[in-house]
Amino acid sequence: MRPDHIDPKLELRHLVQNRGVNFNLNFSEALILSVTQQHKLIKFQKPSFFGTILPLAQGDWVLSGMLGASIEQPCSITLLPVRTRIDTQVTRNFRKLLLPLSKTTHDTEYTRDDNEEQLHQVIDIYCIFCEALSLELPDYPRTKDVVATIIDYGPPGTEALTDATAKPFAVLAGLKDKMN
Repeated sequence: MRPDHIDPKLELRHLVQNRGVNFNLNFSEALILSVTQQHKLIKFQKPSFFGTILPLAQGDWVLSGMLGASIEQPCSITLLPVRTRIDTQVTRNFRKLLLPLSKTTHDTEYTRDDNEEQLHQVIDIYCIFCEALSLELPDYPRTKDVVATIIDYGPPGTEALTDATAKPFAVLAGLKDKMN
């Protein structure tokens, strides 16, 4: 059973530290139109986002929910509509103090868990929905049986520039071969 509809912006002062809050984002026509325009969709249907916000230790919170939507995007090649159904689990940990960055290699690269967010005075469920949806949308949607055509361009009388010849070290290796 889905939880009751609540305000999409939860203020921390209204959350009780020892119990969770259920949420179910109510999608009005205006909200559906906003998401459709924001993500440049042809259609945005059957949206749902519901779950629970539970307390963690020392004033931190975790949001766990299910996101669902049927979307239609233009094909990246033919511009014909491409339908996709998205159903995914969404988790966000809201912390007063973010966990320290973890070192991934011996270099200076540091990473932070993508689910970790700084806790502010308001948890905006609508913004979390939009972010999670944008991460799940196909980058280059394609209709079935569409194959990208590779076209080589170059000035007349010269060899066309390809991915292999565009690499600077490949050009240097070719020059070295010519010198030997």
